[in-house]
Amino acid sequence: MLHIKRAPRQKLSHRLAQGLLVFSFTCACLIWMLPKASADEAPIEIVALGDSLTAGYRLAPGDGFVPQLEAHLRARGLNVRVQNGGVSGDTSAGGRARLDWVLSPNTRAVIVELGANDMLRGLSPSLTEQNLEAILTELQKRGLPVLLAGMIAAPNLGSDYARGFNPIYQKLAEKYNAVYYPFFLEGVAADRSLNISDGIHPNRDGIAVIVKNISPSVEKLLARIK
Repeated sequence: MLHIKRAPRQKLSHRLAQGLLVFSFTCACLIWMLPKASADEAPIEIVALGDSLTAGYRLAPGDGFVPQLEAHLRARGLNVRVQNGGVSGDTSAGGRARLDWVLSPNTRAVIVELGANDMLRGLSPSLTEQNLEAILTELQKRGLPVLLAGMIAAPNLGSDYARGFNPIYQKLAEKYNAVYYPFFLEGVAADRSLNISDGIHPNRDGIAVIVKNISPSVEKLLARIK
């Protein structure tokens, strides 16, 4: 009968321990060599160029359009930072004048929300169109994709003014291939429960409605970033 000589149990345990140690060390090295997680990458920067509607007029720091939009996008797993380029009371001319210093080398896309104050002041729609077109032209030169948020003339300004003002946004969006969101205040305008006491500016809940409505368009904007 053939007898097989077995190694002492103590030697087998020692060799097994050595093997596990080598295996663990090898795995640790492989993990260390993997690329860094996406969470370590710099966020995509979007600038919201606008007026009081994007600036967060009379709202707490975390309740305005910019922080709520950023939080919403991040909750959807998008590594995004939204910069506040809104100035209360600004017209399209004001936004045009400060465009250079609102943008940074890290800006990857721009939301343009201007024209409401032009309309409230009864400024000529042709001037609003000229200013918005100048902004879109500059952004196009810089290769920055744009979401153009539209505005609708107040009824008290009359039908003639509305015919001159309302079509501006769609016309320019088509001309410059911008993502078009027809009415920034969709679902919020004229709803007292969603506006502050002046009946014009959205409250925290109103901003939440705007963010929910516009976010699919913002995601289309993000998809255009090269």
